Amino acid sequence: METESKTHVTGKEGGLIKLDVAASWTKNYREKHPGQTISHLFGKELLENILNQEGCAGIRFYYAYDHDGKKHLVLTGVKSNGTDQTGEEYCDSTGVPLPPEGLAKVGVTAPVLNTNGVGDQSVPCPGSPGCPKGLLSGTSLS
Repeated sequence: METESKTHVTGKEGGLIKLDVAASWTKNYREKHPGQTISHLFGKELLENILNQEGCAGIRFYYAYDHDGKKHLVLTGVKSNGTDQTGEEYCDSTGVPLPPEGLAKVGVTAPVLNTNGVGDQSVPCPGSPGCPKGLLSGTSLS
């Protein structure tokens, strides 16, 4: 019998890499995508707001284009079961997410819409003030 694999996010995903490796990878990207956005800056406040949501184990980044074709990164918190914290789920009075069709079964008459949110990029580079200089951006510090 095959068992179903369940996503489990620990909050320890990802890891540090050496600067020379990171610089090589970002150079490869710049060479393959000249003139494209090379980085996104997210402010501490947005990141903390997402990470401080109850049950948040990490942040997921989605690549996106708006209706005008402009590139964006969209951020959302992620629960330990791998689901995004987008504010779409309905919760019982204790904050436990419930499917809308299951609300009546557990006696919840006034569901609370979860207020978790998603974030958008604040400073894409190049093209914004304060874009980085150095090894990762391929520009001189002087």
